[in-house]
Amino acid sequence: MAVFTQITPNELASWLEPLKLGTLVEFKGIASGIENSNFFVTLNDNSKTTDYVLTIFEVLTPEQLPFYLQLMQHLADKNIPVPRPFADNQGQLFRPLAGKPAALVSKLSGQEAKEITPAHCASVGRTLAQLHHAGQDFAIHQPNLRGLDWWQQMENKVSDFLPDHIADLLRDEIAAQSAFAQTQTYKNLRMGVGHCDLFVDNVLFTSPDAPSFIDFYFAGVDRWLFDLAVTVNDWCIERTTGEFLPEHLNAMMDAYTAIIPLTDDDKTAWGMMLRAAALRFWISRLYDFYRTREAAMLTPKDPTHFERILKSRRAQFATFISESH
Repeated sequence: MAVFTQITPNELASWLEPLKLGTLVEFKGIASGIENSNFFVTLNDNSKTTDYVLTIFEVLTPEQLPFYLQLMQHLADKNIPVPRPFADNQGQLFRPLAGKPAALVSKLSGQEAKEITPAHCASVGRTLAQLHHAGQDFAIHQPNLRGLDWWQQMENKVSDFLPDHIADLLRDEIAAQSAFAQTQTYKNLRMGVGHCDLFVDNVLFTSPDAPSFIDFYFAGVDRWLFDLAVTVNDWCIERTTGEFLPEHLNAMMDAYTAIIPLTDDDKTAWGMMLRAAALRFWISRLYDFYRTREAAMLTPKDPTHFERILKSRRAQFATFISESH
């Protein structure tokens, strides 16, 4: 989340009117994140104030947006704790605001976990498995737009900024993932809707066993195992080194696999999926760091964090490709 597009109170009030949710009290930009312009919005309806989240989409197109917004609606209908989008009086979930598509969703209760415990990890793992199950009958198919094809495209856009040995690491890992994607093991992995960005700052808690998932705008159809790998790579680590915390990791894995047990292919592919998850966010942070877009509120995140995680996962899981043939 960030603010790339500035709006006035009059622009927003006019945009909100067809939603019939109340009159605008106040709004303020949200500084965290890097992709869209986001605002907290407070509305008054019959003397009752309610908070919402407004997103102005800076990258996603009107053709892509129905997937994300209808997915959240689908999951909310199945009692997965996610934001619910609001339609206007014509049934539209998004409309232009300041020349870009925009949507309003419910603001969920809770706070980001400041000190992550195994209990937090267990509840996130359980809810992620429930989300995977709930998304199986979602009718729209849209791939993870930040998957292998995107990694391959981004390599040329960031390599020139990197020292040779770091560019070599990036090239080598993309080659390894490209080869892995051709294996039967990878092709056998179960696919479905995934959040694909379930970091600590995208989960709110009212208690350690009651998480809510937010910010679905990197979601897509991908391997469930990749979604799980993205999640453990952020939740179950020592922050300065990227190494796993065994108690946290076991708590998340046990909770997830109690609902969706791992297959033999999952177990074989796990190391490469952990590497893939680290690679995906290393590349995006490299791109955001070196090719930063102008924004009123934006702080690019340190790419070396995921470089460390990738190196750690490669050291631990270095032999899959040779063993898989």
